[in-house]
Amino acid sequence: MPATVLLGADPPVEVSLRRSARARRISLRVSQLDGRVTLTLPKGVPEREALDFAQSREGWIRDHLAGVSDRIAVNLGASVPVEGISRRLETAPGRRVRLMPQVVQVPGVPGSVGPRLAGFLKQMARDKLAVASDDYAARLGKPYGRLTLRDTRSRWGSCSSAGNLNYAWRLILAPPEVLRYVAAHEVAHLAQMNHSPAFWRTLQDIHGPYAIPRQWLRDNGSDLHRYRFETGVGA
Repeated sequence: MPATVLLGADPPVEVSLRRSARARRISLRVSQLDGRVTLTLPKGVPEREALDFAQSREGWIRDHLAGVSDRIAVNLGASVPVEGISRRLETAPGRRVRLMPQVVQVPGVPGSVGPRLAGFLKQMARDKLAVASDDYAARLGKPYGRLTLRDTRSRWGSCSSAGNLNYAWRLILAPPEVLRYVAAHEVAHLAQMNHSPAFWRTLQDIHGPYAIPRQWLRDNGSDLHRYRFETGVGA
């Protein structure tokens, strides 16, 4: 696990230190998805030298943090998009999460709303992505291996050389056509493990026009990471 230090004051900035044998220079990265600040050190570079570098760039770091979208705590009364539709979270009797046109009813104590809803959404995402992947794989004429869900920040899906598909479960927050586009994109990699013109032709063949959902994801994808489902996350 990377070490963590605090930089500056009022308020201090949390910075994760990561050593990399592949790095050739000290580098700073501020994630536009969750505001995580990472300081990467090449092998052999003293930690003090890297921290001095980070301190010299404190203004740059704070400017970038100011541009990161505010987080939204998933609690009762908040609104969360499900399949692209904003739905208000309400309490519910019993044990089952209920998805309604404008509302999601989540049972349990207030502190458990985020994790319970996340569990429901992950299963919903798995079901929808399995159906879409099965559909596009049949059109392509190539089967895939396993289907795995993660909460990835850097990519919405991937296809391994073994034909296994991996998806970000937060795709269930996006409109259905966006989820299906990502499924088609990854299935197309079963035939073309690249982004060559042949890949895009394959994607067009099995999906049809894809420019609109692709652009939606580019314009709005980072917003899907604003929603925090952890227990005890405050507003």
